[in-house]
Amino acid sequence: MPIIVFIRHGETDWNVEGRFQGQRDIPLNARGRGQARRNGLTLADIMPETKDFDFVASPLGRTRETMEIVRGAMGLDPSLYRQDPTLKEITFGQWEGFTGPELKALFPERVHEREADKWDFVPPGGESYAMLSMRIKGWLDGIDTDTVVVSHGGVCRVLRGLLLKLDPSVTPMLDVPQDKVFVWNGQAAGWI
Repeated sequence: MPIIVFIRHGETDWNVEGRFQGQRDIPLNARGRGQARRNGLTLADIMPETKDFDFVASPLGRTRETMEIVRGAMGLDPSLYRQDPTLKEITFGQWEGFTGPELKALFPERVHEREADKWDFVPPGGESYAMLSMRIKGWLDGIDTDTVVVSHGGVCRVLRGLLLKLDPSVTPMLDVPQDKVFVWNGQAAGWI
């Protein structure tokens, strides 16, 4: 199994507001750009061998900007990376743009369903974590070289769940910081 270095996109204003972003194309804020820079500098310092890895990002703007900042901080050409639509965030469908409290006020029964089974719950017009996991498993099965990936919180959760063979009920609850880098070395995982 190749080494996988995972970076979540930097912070956006919707992250700060607690809005369901999903596949909406929300830009990074100033703090998010700083987080991306920090992650690039960390890789250059602690894992300089990553300069020779394959670099791939979700095609959403916040991930592309994060990747370009990361690569620039590593001293690499910011534009030399691939995009893969498989790495897009879980879609929350009609719930995108809302905060949790707003959804609870509008759709209390549906929010209760989601809280009871976050893994299998499908928001209106969206996808479940189980569906996202199938998408990401297909991507993971195709990885054949050491890779730096910039993607999203939901993607990182299911990727970690697959790599670490976690129970699906735990996976959607995993914390995914935006100012750290997740490294899977083929046998073990950790944050730097």
